[in-house]
Amino acid sequence: MRADLAASYGEERLPRYTSYPTAPHFSPEIGAGACARWLAELPAAASASLYLHVPFCREMCWYCGCHTQIVRRDGLIAAYLRTLRSEIAQVSETIGRRIKVEHIHFGGGTPTIMAPEAFAELMAAMRQSFFVLPSAEIAVEIDPRTLTSDMVEAMRLSGVNRASLGVQSFDPVVQRAINRVQSFEQTASVVDMLQHAGIKGINFDLIYGLPHQTVASCLDTVRRSLELGPDRFSVFGYAHVPAFKKHQRMINEAVLPDGLARHDQACAIANALKEAGYVQIGLDHFARPGDSMAVAFEQRTLRRNFQGYTTDQGEVLLGFGASAIGHLPQGYVQNEVQIGAYAQSIAAGHLATAKGYGLTDDDRLRADIIERIMCEFSADLGDICARHGAEAGAMLKSASRLKPLISDGVVKLDGARIAVAKDSRFLVRSVAAAFDAHLDPAKQLHSRAV
Repeated sequence: MRADLAASYGEERLPRYTSYPTAPHFSPEIGAGACARWLAELPAAASASLYLHVPFCREMCWYCGCHTQIVRRDGLIAAYLRTLRSEIAQVSETIGRRIKVEHIHFGGGTPTIMAPEAFAELMAAMRQSFFVLPSAEIAVEIDPRTLTSDMVEAMRLSGVNRASLGVQSFDPVVQRAINRVQSFEQTASVVDMLQHAGIKGINFDLIYGLPHQTVASCLDTVRRSLELGPDRFSVFGYAHVPAFKKHQRMINEAVLPDGLARHDQACAIANALKEAGYVQIGLDHFARPGDSMAVAFEQRTLRRNFQGYTTDQGEVLLGFGASAIGHLPQGYVQNEVQIGAYAQSIAAGHLATAKGYGLTDDDRLRADIIERIMCEFSADLGDICARHGAEAGAMLKSASRLKPLISDGVVKLDGARIAVAKDSRFLVRSVAAAFDAHLDPAKQLHSRAV
């Protein structure tokens, strides 16, 4: 990474653009009433994806940026799952029909913390309230340290066909520094169980920029991960935001890699995965050739949502559980973050929506531009603006942050088409931010650009 680019852009705090506008702009003005209206207005032909948030873990990983809490008593989990099933029925009733479902994603926390029979009951509740297509992708995030063979069997019987395993790093020094000690053998055993159960779609999550992490330790993690043959990798930069996630204060900032070191680690991981035959997809995903995500990337149909890059083409994402975010044609909705407040809302018989955002025509236009930049490292502003009844010239004129990126060689402008230079793709978030009309540089709410 050029030192001048690192100095100019590397320390910026920017969104990952899994939505536009991003969650900090959600407002309590959009509440349960608005959400109910939006659900009732869904087109008859609409299909949906479901996201279920399970906000519990057995212990806290100090790098974690998710909404989760530590539980020792399974009774709390069981009570939460009862509320989750009630919310599923409530949303379906509000829609007024069994809407088709093409994707289901269990996130957390640790979704597999629940009892196997509870997982089966939850899947049954979804199939009762929604028409889950036989071809639906059903994905579960997994902590390999706690997964049991009984849960794998419950997943198999429930139709799960994709698993996302948190690996982060196999370096024991790094693992101790982030309070997540997880052996290679544990991970290999889980991969073996999943594959024998017929759950073939396996994704590994890796993180760079962790305490004590080096290029050498990153490459060793990649080498060992490749032995297990996942068909996808998600590679994220650690976001150190202790002001918002207090448990991150347990991490010693003095041993965190700086921006240049983070960039070197990201490049080393990317190069190693590409040399192993994986296709680099967008900012931080890699997939085997022929994988559905690689095909979507090649065909320019890749999308981006709150789980990152996705093959999901739907315009409706229904979020269930505390803090879960949904995306409807009219805008975004987010449930109560605190589990108690979430449960009280559902028990009272109304939706748990605490805040949201109603999209404007300008938001939809900019969201399309930002999504194409994030997914393809380029955007044809003429085509996109024409579809939205806008002028590309006016959009370029409003993107004042784009000018220095062009002069620095990060962005190439050809008429109304912009493209991120190949050697500057690590700054794709900086390019996307040029079209973010809501971005306030004074508010350091996001992770570093590099």
